Amino acid sequence: MSARTAVFVIFVLNGATYGSWAARVPALTTQVGATEGTLGLALLGSSVGMVLMAPFAGRICARLGERLVLALASGLASLLLPLLGLAGSPVQLGVVLFGMGLLVCLWDVAMNVAAAEVGRVLDRPLMPQFHSGFSFGGLLGSAAAGLAATAGWSPLRHLAAVAVLSLAAIGLVARALPGAASGRPTPDAVPAAPGPAPIRQPVLWLLAGIALCAAIAEGASSDWSALFLVTERGSGEGAAAIAFSGFAVAMALTRLLGEPAQRRWGPFRLLGTGAVVAAVGLATAVLVPVAATAYAGFVLAGMGLAFAFPLVMDLASRVGRRPDGTGGQSAIGFVTAVSYTGFLAGPPLVGGLAQASSLTVSMAVVAAVAALMAPTVWLAHRAVRRGAAEPSQPARSSTAG
Repeated sequence: MSARTAVFVIFVLNGATYGSWAARVPALTTQVGATEGTLGLALLGSSVGMVLMAPFAGRICARLGERLVLALASGLASLLLPLLGLAGSPVQLGVVLFGMGLLVCLWDVAMNVAAAEVGRVLDRPLMPQFHSGFSFGGLLGSAAAGLAATAGWSPLRHLAAVAVLSLAAIGLVARALPGAASGRPTPDAVPAAPGPAPIRQPVLWLLAGIALCAAIAEGASSDWSALFLVTERGSGEGAAAIAFSGFAVAMALTRLLGEPAQRRWGPFRLLGTGAVVAAVGLATAVLVPVAATAYAGFVLAGMGLAFAFPLVMDLASRVGRRPDGTGGQSAIGFVTAVSYTGFLAGPPLVGGLAQASSLTVSMAVVAAVAALMAPTVWLAHRAVRRGAAEPSQPARSSTAG
């Protein structure tokens, strides 16, 4: 099995893991007897775990190697899944989700480091395709969860089955993952001089800003699109759920086109264009009081946001890479840490604004946040060029951007 295939499978498993438990939240709520408020606090455990681990994940990958980190993090996260089905109270659910958050953050950073390494070795811009694996994995996991719920499977039975399948898949691909050697140099190696810390690199702050805006826009579209259709456009609940499906499928399919698109237009043009498309899509959903137009708007938002995370992670890896081709883990970890705050702060931001005004107003603010990505992309491009360190595209591709 090739390293490229192994990494793609890891991305699929990551998305499927999230889709599997997230789709069973209604059943888990009943299982632990949670109210809306206590459920919200329990679900916060996952986000808190991810945010706390993010500053350290890159350094852990650099020290142990991404293969070992991926095997441990994905395997332990899979083992934790069935514990969600055993939780008997909101506190227990929150504790398990906190542990899941810690492990999934390590998994996220390590798989992006591995994906960047595969792209470097093959000299191909493959990061969007890897992230399409995450998107399709999420859709697969949520669809399987729906079938399990329809069949009357309890969360424990369903998540235990997911864990077994996930562990089997990890066992099959682990040896093919890149990063077999640890981050420790061999005795006869001359280590390259480390670059400046990520926190001291303005370009990484700008890339993190792009990821932050994308996280807020993506989280709002995922969490609030269905409710927006129901409360603001009068759609039924079943029809409103299509809005999220359209958003997710549009994002997954667009990511499949990442390699030829990046070769033709370069990362910065794709990021800037995507920001405009996402902002226009969200603004259209908000400003045009027609349900059908809102569906189209969320599809556009999915297309526009599709390249944000994969390209930002790829660029961060290249900015943080040392002249000998090593490094980049800390840069990915730094950008991930900043972007996670968007997933943590986005839902309460939208909810608070909606309570103070309306969901239409709060989604309009989200559209403005998506639009902020465009000037940030321009500033990041200037910073990269000014530092004479613009991440190079493969020789066959265009680096215009």
